[in-house]
Amino acid sequence: MESERLWLTRLRYEDAEEIFYAYASKPEATRYVSWPTHESVEDTRSFLAYARAAWERGSDYSFSLRLKSTNRLIGSIGVVHDEGKIQFGYILSPQQWGMGYATEACRTVLTVIRSLPGVYRISTFVDVENIASVRVLQKAGLVQEARLEKWFRFVNQGGQPKDCLLFKIP
Repeated sequence: MESERLWLTRLRYEDAEEIFYAYASKPEATRYVSWPTHESVEDTRSFLAYARAAWERGSDYSFSLRLKSTNRLIGSIGVVHDEGKIQFGYILSPQQWGMGYATEACRTVLTVIRSLPGVYRISTFVDVENIASVRVLQKAGLVQEARLEKWFRFVNQGGQPKDCLLFKIP
């Protein structure tokens, strides 16, 4: 897939070092994700092995986000497909925050997802404190469906249950 400024391509094993150094090892980037901050490139390689197997099963599709202008890997976006129910999430290198790349990537992926047969729900959730992601989701066309009290334990926030906001495509 592509957008105005980004290439969205399937994550590859060869991307491990770029992923590790761009965002997976950055505590500020991984604060609001469901997986632990990577401590080594081997952690990233383990994730890529999972990603490859999940893609083959047809349950989880992970894409790298690369700048068209430089081919630099700046983040990733993933889509979990559960028999027509879609959940997605994304992460960007902190160096790329505030430039509209997350919104652009979400809009691109959502355009494709909406055209898939059998999809009946598209949603995601965020920590209520993740104001930047709330804005991204709103700009991408999602609406808040609910506030979920003590909904999710973010591993990089000490595992305490956090309130979350559930967003969906109307």
